[in-house]
Amino acid sequence: MGATRGLFITLEGVEGAGKTTAMDTIASHVRDLAMVPLVTREPGGTEVGESIRRILLDHADDAMCPETEALLMFAARAEHINKVILPALERGECVLCDRFTDATYAYQGAARALGYERIGALEQWVQGELRPDLTLVLDLPVSVGRGRAGERSAPDRFEQEQDTFFEQVRQSYLERAAADPGRMKVVDASQDPDSVARALRHILDHWLVAGN
Repeated sequence: MGATRGLFITLEGVEGAGKTTAMDTIASHVRDLAMVPLVTREPGGTEVGESIRRILLDHADDAMCPETEALLMFAARAEHINKVILPALERGECVLCDRFTDATYAYQGAARALGYERIGALEQWVQGELRPDLTLVLDLPVSVGRGRAGERSAPDRFEQEQDTFFEQVRQSYLERAAADPGRMKVVDASQDPDSVARALRHILDHWLVAGN
């Protein structure tokens, strides 16, 4: 993609971790550092992706099989990468994505028990060499996150899952972060919002100012 390639930052976390507020903090700090942020999300980000998102989150098919779920995630991702993410990176922008493939490893690979090998094969097929430069993982106890999410809105199809499901999601994120500490940075999201924002800005300064 050449010397002008932008930076690809993804944001991950269990339900109720505060990703919306965190993304606002990240986007604002990127602007302060004179970079152009492009904020997007998964599943979604394109017309096709948003249609797939509605299918995935809707209650109408609570019994969707895990394989269908994973394939829909990657179908939306293929559109997203080719129509939004890669063009923005080629323009030198800073792509900020609310969830990416680490979420698929956690939700479908671990919690749905599809296994990492099958997710990895789909990742390589759909993404090629594209991987996030930096992944911020908002971590907090499942009970705290679910309490926050319950105050926010009616639960979607994923949010209706049991605590054991989200414990597996959380564990997967933490295990992946421990295995790839250069890319994945864990932030304690149980802190107050100002403390979380400071932690995020500190990490971003290291990556965006100090050059990783």
